[in-house]
Amino acid sequence: MRRFLTALFAALSLCGLTPVLAEDPAAVPAAAPAAEVTAAPAVPAAPTPQPMPNGVLKLVGNIEAGKKIFNEGKGEAPPCMSCHGETGLGDDNMGTPRLSGQGFVYLRKQLYEFATDHRTDTTMGVMNGVAKALSDQDKADISAYESSVQQGALAAASNLEEIKAAGAVPVGERHLGKGIVLYGIPEQGVAACSSCHQYNGRGALPVYPIIGGQRYVYLVTQLKKWRDGSRANDPLAQMRVVASKLKDEDIYNVAAYLTSAPTIGGGNSREPHQAQPAAAGAVAAH
Repeated sequence: MRRFLTALFAALSLCGLTPVLAEDPAAVPAAAPAAEVTAAPAVPAAPTPQPMPNGVLKLVGNIEAGKKIFNEGKGEAPPCMSCHGETGLGDDNMGTPRLSGQGFVYLRKQLYEFATDHRTDTTMGVMNGVAKALSDQDKADISAYESSVQQGALAAASNLEEIKAAGAVPVGERHLGKGIVLYGIPEQGVAACSSCHQYNGRGALPVYPIIGGQRYVYLVTQLKKWRDGSRANDPLAQMRVVASKLKDEDIYNVAAYLTSAPTIGGGNSREPHQAQPAAAGAVAAH
């Protein structure tokens, strides 16, 4: 038996393995020092999750009611259009995003998390208060309305020359951003945006939002917030992990491409199907 164990230890040692067969620590060979490994960038911990109650998830938005709130406001909540534009296309000067055509589930989630302070508006400092002034049904109504406003995929494409001339936000190189969006940056451990957000960021609703055709300034701002942890409402910290590996120039390049990225490629002229608000509400209920 002693010869068998001796042979077994020898064989395992040749394979680089250290067996633990004895309870006496002295009988266990000391492990070789581990090779030095460069630690991955630290990712800030997410705040305590606050999932929406089932009753809220089952709410289906009323498009007409949402349109009224968007245009006129309600109670202490001002009209959404005052910051996001008449049709919800956003504004680079204000740093506000395009809302029109975005997924119902995503829009409602953001409003709910602004209201519960799971996401903090550090752009204009108003969204938390606005969302708190809205009922859960109001949030569903606004989300249903904005997701139903279908405009051209590039209707909100930013004018990069104007942004560059203004000088407030650096502008990246579109062709370099295309490579990151479609293929990632393997040497930095950055996954392609398209691996989750689909081709050119056209979205994989209801889980991953549409980021193609989004406002340049908003894209830059959010990627930096994901990177520094000031925004942390991403499931499984996926965006924080990705953004933590991006350099400033990577962020500018990605945003420069995404803001005017077409939703279809040369080999496929079909637009992806987007669920209607009522159907989206039904999906969220499950």
